[in-house]
Amino acid sequence: MESRFWMVALPAVDGRQYVYRVYAPDDALPADLFWDAWHCHDESPFPRASDLFDAAVIRRVG
Repeated sequence: MESRFWMVALPAVDGRQYVYRVYAPDDALPADLFWDAWHCHDESPFPRASDLFDAAVIRRVG
């Protein structure tokens, strides 16, 4: 079975872009992918990520 995932890039207040791997089916909604990545970032020690959906870059990988 092949693993499929999405890469979700979130800009942060420090000017960097943080990228997260989100495992989800091909028909996952972009908003669900965004929130999965954002909540993962929110629990990390890195500077706050933007919570603007339009600022995220979401791409399917695999």
